[in-house]
Amino acid sequence: MKLLVDSGSTKADWIAIDDNGKVLFTTQTLGLNPEVLDKEEVIARLDDKFDISHNKDKATHLFFYGAGCGTDRMKNFLAEVFQNYFSNAIISVHEDTYAAVYATTPKDQQAIVCILGTGSNCSFFDGKVLHQKVQSLGYIAMDDGSGNRFGRHLIRGYYFNKMPKELAKEFEEEYNLDADYIKANLYKEANPNAYLATFAKFIIKHKDSEYCKKIIKKELKSFTKNYIMQYDNCKEVPVHFVGSIAFYLKDELEAILAKYDIKIGNALRRPIDGLIAYHILNK
Repeated sequence: MKLLVDSGSTKADWIAIDDNGKVLFTTQTLGLNPEVLDKEEVIARLDDKFDISHNKDKATHLFFYGAGCGTDRMKNFLAEVFQNYFSNAIISVHEDTYAAVYATTPKDQQAIVCILGTGSNCSFFDGKVLHQKVQSLGYIAMDDGSGNRFGRHLIRGYYFNKMPKELAKEFEEEYNLDADYIKANLYKEANPNAYLATFAKFIIKHKDSEYCKKIIKKELKSFTKNYIMQYDNCKEVPVHFVGSIAFYLKDELEAILAKYDIKIGNALRRPIDGLIAYHILNK
C-alpha cells in the first residue's frame, strides 16, 4: 500500500493506493507543516485519523509533499517522525512544489510552478529538476499573495478602522474579532499562518468590492514581481498554479500577469488527483 500525501499548513490530503493505482481509502488531516509543528503534534494529527493509524503497518511507501519542507533540516525531521510511525514503509519527503509540478506539468516539459494557498512559493522546473531562487522565510517575512497575507490585511484594516463600515459589519458577523481571541490564535495556538488564512474566504467572497480588490491586486502584483519575475524566462514558459487562492482568484491573477506579458497555465485547487496519475506512471 502506497500513501500519497499533499500537505499544506491548513490541511493534508491523503490517498492510499495499491500497486495498480486502485484507491484503497482517502482521508484528510490537519496540515503537517514541520516549521510550525513539533513531533508530538504531528503524531497526534496522524493518530486522530482511524484510516491512517489503523493501516500504518501496512504501508510500504509514503510519498509526502508538504509545505515547510523546503530545507534539508525540515525534510529530515519529518522523515524521521514518519519512519518511526510507518515502520515498514520507505519514506520520501519533498517540498509541496513537487506535488504541484507533477500535477500540472506534462512529463519533461519546462514550466514555472507556483503555490498560492495558505502560504506561497514559486519554482522553475527544467523538465527534470526543480530550481528555486527564493528560499522561504515563512509566513511572517514572506508568503506574498497567500491566504495568510490576505488575513493579515483584513485584520489590520478592521482594527485600524480602514475597512468600509458595511464591510466591517459583515466581517464582525462572520468572525470572532475579539482582540484576546485573535492574539491567542496568533501567539499561543498551533498554525497561526493557517488561522490567518481562514479570513481569505472573506476577501474572495467580496473580491468585487473596491476595498478587497485593492488588497488582492497589491498582493498578486507583489507575488508576480518578487517570485515569478525572479526567473528570466518567465515570459517564455507557462506559469502553472496550485492552491485555493490561485483557483478562486484565477481571473484576477491572469489580469495581473498579462500586464507583465506572462501567460498563465494551469490553475488547480489541489494537486492530489494528479499525484495518483503520476505515481501510477512512475511506479
